[in-house]
Amino acid sequence: MTSNLLIKAENVGIQFGGLKAVQNVNLYLNQGELVGLIGPNGAGKTTTFNMITGVYQPTFGTIAFDGKNLKGLKPYQVTKLGMSRTFQNIRLFKDLSVLDNVKVANHNIAKHSIISSILRLPSHFSGEAKMEQESIEFLKIFGLDVYKDELAKNLPYGMQRRLEIARALAAKPKLLLLDEPAAGMNPQETHDLMELIAFIRKEFNLTILLIEHDMHLVMGICERIYVLDHGQLIADGTPEEIRNNPKVIEAYLGEEVDD
Repeated sequence: MTSNLLIKAENVGIQFGGLKAVQNVNLYLNQGELVGLIGPNGAGKTTTFNMITGVYQPTFGTIAFDGKNLKGLKPYQVTKLGMSRTFQNIRLFKDLSVLDNVKVANHNIAKHSIISSILRLPSHFSGEAKMEQESIEFLKIFGLDVYKDELAKNLPYGMQRRLEIARALAAKPKLLLLDEPAAGMNPQETHDLMELIAFIRKEFNLTILLIEHDMHLVMGICERIYVLDHGQLIADGTPEEIRNNPKVIEAYLGEEVDD
């Protein structure tokens, strides 16, 4: 692997009781890549995400991010290193405004201190003003600035998905992990999402790893794809290589054709 390696996961696995949910997964991402992680339901995709982001600690193997071993780190510590994610089920603060949802992520990287906030020092107010302006700029990118005062729960489903991605980006990550971002979207929304992912990758110089069942989206934007089945990696390669891989067709893509 080259020197611009951002994620290095080697022989990674996790066991819950007697169940080995993921086994011997090797996954590598270089800076700037857009990589997909696919497989049937229950294949271990979200579990792998959870190990990378610190939600679960691997039972076996090692995961390094930008050269730093992630062993023992909590999710908030992983986030501070420059990793951000969305979830399969949207996890917004539904009773907060659209703007406040993005500001929450900004607080994670705020420069002003807790002391300045308690004492109401000028640095607190200038920091808050800068944070609000930056949050509004993120909302503009996603076409959500006109809804900044709306409660998050009042947004249409597709816009809630956009807001979740905007919030993840507000933490200014090096690596963005998207867990089924097109879930529940109609074809037009999915098409718009493809364009949005390509745009933010270029605009923010991001590395992106995404889980997705929509093969049109995956094959349309990913440069490389990893395929999991029953917790094990069965293939990796370019979209063309994955599309024509007999193991993948048997385990996963064949299901899509039959549908």
